[in-house]
Amino acid sequence: MSWTATVGGHSYRFTGLRDLLAKASPARSGDVLAGCAASSAAERVAAQTALADLPLTHFLDEPVVDPRDDDVTRLILDTHDAAAFAPVRSLTVGGLRDRLLAWDTDSATLAALAPGLTPEMVAAVAKLCRVADLVGIAAKTRVVTGFRTTLGLPGRLATRLQPNHPTDDPVGITASIVDGLLHGSGDAVVGINPATDRPATVRALLDLIDDARQRIDAPVQSCVLTHVTTTLELLARGAPVDLVFQSVAGTQAANRGFGVTLDQLGEAREAALALHRGTVGNQVMYFETGQGSALSADAHHGVGGPVDQQTLEARAYAVCRAFDPLLVNTVVGFIGPEYLYDGKQILRAGLEDHFCGKLLGVPMGVDVCYTNHAEADADDTDTLLVTLAAAGCSFVICVPGGDDVMLAYQSLSFTDVLGVRQVLGLRPAPEFESWLASVGLLDDAGRVPPLDPGALPALTGGLRSTGNAGS
Repeated sequence: MSWTATVGGHSYRFTGLRDLLAKASPARSGDVLAGCAASSAAERVAAQTALADLPLTHFLDEPVVDPRDDDVTRLILDTHDAAAFAPVRSLTVGGLRDRLLAWDTDSATLAALAPGLTPEMVAAVAKLCRVADLVGIAAKTRVVTGFRTTLGLPGRLATRLQPNHPTDDPVGITASIVDGLLHGSGDAVVGINPATDRPATVRALLDLIDDARQRIDAPVQSCVLTHVTTTLELLARGAPVDLVFQSVAGTQAANRGFGVTLDQLGEAREAALALHRGTVGNQVMYFETGQGSALSADAHHGVGGPVDQQTLEARAYAVCRAFDPLLVNTVVGFIGPEYLYDGKQILRAGLEDHFCGKLLGVPMGVDVCYTNHAEADADDTDTLLVTLAAAGCSFVICVPGGDDVMLAYQSLSFTDVLGVRQVLGLRPAPEFESWLASVGLLDDAGRVPPLDPGALPALTGGLRSTGNAGS
């Protein structure tokens, strides 16, 4: 099937759904690299015009990736809820955008609609939205999850405390954990990217965080972001695994590049659930995604040609949704300028990803970040942080000083989040907030005040690491 639209007296033709979606996508370097981007702003507007008139039912009839070759497409089609889709079945993509923006479309309506939407539908709507639309719709979309803390509640902004170290040194990691906790960070997860995937190292890091958690009686969950197969091995050995982590993408071929299958994710989830380590909820999965991951693995091809990176990113959320996660985050600027060239593209992608994930019922966070060879700086991350906070983002990632010394990229600092919480009147997760108050780290206004050195012994007395995590 093909579509045509005329802009400025010139007629543009789009062959197939994947071509229409790609040409309608706001400009980004990854789509240019893939050879599927619009050749001009006029062609992009023409594609968006045609896309706005496309019936939503067409997405059920024309998959962008062939289900015969792709288990993600089969998952999307097999789990589509026709009853949930019924209220919007007669709409076009533009009509769905209008319905989402309507004042009487509330959080309950959006939650009921989520199982009826496919990733391609929400990706299409995102392509028609301005930044203000992406923020406004996401702000009234609620996805609440829990393990030891409750995440996604209105008026809350949680953080992942990311205490990475280039040699997995336990003293350095412990120092970063203390620094983060003293700044009110860590209510989403204390999550370490290990420098090595050796099971012994990962086990030592899991033990380190779990020991610290128990000594200070903090309601936090831990995660060492190792491959799911390593986690499965450690679960079998009785390791203290709170959350199972895995990077996932929007095609079977891209997930194969990550060395993971849907069956493995299901097996790991069941093993973690069997431990019953949660207190306020039982969501045990943590997924990371990012625009460009399928393209970087040469796994971005659909029916008739390449699929744009934003649509493929939305398809990754179908994988996440199937395993009832506690946390999902897009590492929005990490893959590099080949995929998101500058601060404007990173801003747009972060808001798109957050919007699409939440509409699909996924608990979305964002790693507000960029690599040092991208055309971006701290002003760009400040802008994205504030807009995400206004949009009701579940959590963001924080590293000491905003500079990850192991992964070598720029993210948010602990004080960045304190600032945006104060400006917008946001608070940590309720269980974590109560703990902060109990150890003297909140003032009467519910803010993390300047540190009183006298409070240090009470908090840090139990956080003395022993041994070597890399041994």
